[in-house]
Amino acid sequence: MPPVSASKAKRDAKKAERDAKKTAEGKTIRKLGRKKDATVEESEADAAAREIKMMKLQQDKDGLSDRVVTGVLSSLETSRDIKLSSVSLLFHGKVLIQDSGLELNYGRRYGLLGENGCGKSTFLKALATREYPIPEPIDIYLLDEPAEPSELSALDYVVTEAQNELKRIEDLVEKTILEDGPESEILEPLYERMDSLDPDTFESRAAIILIGLGFNKTTILKKTKDMSGGWKMRVALAKALFVKPTLLLLDDPTAHLDLEACVWLEEYLKRFDRTLVLVSHSQDFLNGVCTNMIDMRAQKLTAYGGNYDSYHKTRSELETNQMKQYSKQQEEIQHIKKFIASAGTYANLVKQAKSRQKILDKMEADGLVQAVVPDKIFSFRFPQVERLPPPVLAFDDISFHYESNPSENLYENLNFGVDMDSRIALVGPNGVGKSTLLKIMTGELTPQSGRVSRHTHVKLGVYSQHSQDQLDLTKSALEFVRDKYPSISQDFQYWRGQLGRYGLTGEGQTVQMATLSEGQRSRVVFALLALEQPNVLLLDEPTNGLDIPTIDSLADAIKEFNGGVVVVSHDFRLLDKIAQDIFVVEDKTATRWDGSILQYKNKLAKNVVL
Repeated sequence: MPPVSASKAKRDAKKAERDAKKTAEGKTIRKLGRKKDATVEESEADAAAREIKMMKLQQDKDGLSDRVVTGVLSSLETSRDIKLSSVSLLFHGKVLIQDSGLELNYGRRYGLLGENGCGKSTFLKALATREYPIPEPIDIYLLDEPAEPSELSALDYVVTEAQNELKRIEDLVEKTILEDGPESEILEPLYERMDSLDPDTFESRAAIILIGLGFNKTTILKKTKDMSGGWKMRVALAKALFVKPTLLLLDDPTAHLDLEACVWLEEYLKRFDRTLVLVSHSQDFLNGVCTNMIDMRAQKLTAYGGNYDSYHKTRSELETNQMKQYSKQQEEIQHIKKFIASAGTYANLVKQAKSRQKILDKMEADGLVQAVVPDKIFSFRFPQVERLPPPVLAFDDISFHYESNPSENLYENLNFGVDMDSRIALVGPNGVGKSTLLKIMTGELTPQSGRVSRHTHVKLGVYSQHSQDQLDLTKSALEFVRDKYPSISQDFQYWRGQLGRYGLTGEGQTVQMATLSEGQRSRVVFALLALEQPNVLLLDEPTNGLDIPTIDSLADAIKEFNGGVVVVSHDFRLLDKIAQDIFVVEDKTATRWDGSILQYKNKLAKNVVL
């Protein structure tokens, strides 16, 4: 057992020095703050941006949590298992969870399921901030924000965070020894955590994770301040995987990954030996990673063993049995009520009727079997459009490079075509030019050589990972679409119908969009896309944030659409449903893949290095 790192007197002196420094810094900051307040008025744009940020963080104007939670710890303070009873969660007065139980066992990997807007991300935030009574020795990490912009490279960022985590554990060991003595039960897992971090191998292990997530020998040394949001999310994910907290919370970790990185992450998480709670809308990813599922439905947390397929089978069987019991009980109730109603005033029948009424009262007191409430299933469709004869969109020997890097072509002598019957999936690692190819199709980018031919009547509809940037998050969805298309209709009822067709209903239409989930905001974007009536759809990661039933609905909509479709997606299940032609983008061209998307996934899995 390691000794206490310094004498108490030395520690007290250091603490006093730090406190004095903080006090001085605090006075300076407050003085500068008052000066700034006196000379600079916050602009409306800044105020709106700050308001949106606070909403996304789920905080009020004072920086306090907008969530209201209850929960009682039922497991031991020293246990690595977490068991909570009387779990509830309210957000802006809306009940998301009511009087439920939660059990997270060490070494298990849980998939958290629920429709868009049910509160999955809100629940993870409440766990991460310990608003529920989670013991202090259980360290928690929530991945829901990108790495901060800094002068550190991706590699240095991960290593620095690991060093900070090691220091945090050492300080906790020291504190525990001082307060509880060297025989404290919580020391053993802390020593295990220190040993597992192993500072001598920080750089090599961090590099393996970053490369698995798509970095190369150049980008791994790029400063985080110079990265896009998607790459910053990868750095944050790498940090989470490297630190390996006791409780790891991942909120849609594949959203910014390509197929290759998704396969690597799936293989990595299969081996995660601590406690994982994962929100993902990729069915194959949940099947590959999870040992348990938690269903967040009807304001309850319901636990299931097994992966997603096992959950779906078990839930279907339980609901079938429940409906049988419900039907049988309802028949019995109707039979009893019919007898009571027909008893009349005959003495012997009245006595029997009272006896039957007591049976009915007891059934109600014990709780009647409830009918199964089915999931909300909606089916949206892209409007039918004018059919155009080929060629609709054709590339003839195009070559392209970005002006900032003229010596490195992304494409050379590429030939490619899209017509009205196309169902094309573009696959390949990040950085090879899949999104660039879509931008060349739209004309946003122009190739340096070759020819792009577009039919004179072609109308391209684009959905990208940045499509939500067009939304004014300070407005409600109803206000936004009405203001954007005032010439179509000023009637809110009309726009209610348009948004409802894409699954955004009720309160989701009237609250500020900053408070909506990513999946709910995506539905607004799809509604806008449909209004444009394009005859070729270019979809760049269209499933981000969408729940599994909505992804199924999107697949059906794409199959029914009578125009052309080109998709870039990390969701293997979507691609398996819709892709008729798969093109692998690599080596400065796009090559047709002779096989299914699942065969392509198996090929990637064989190349995974952990």
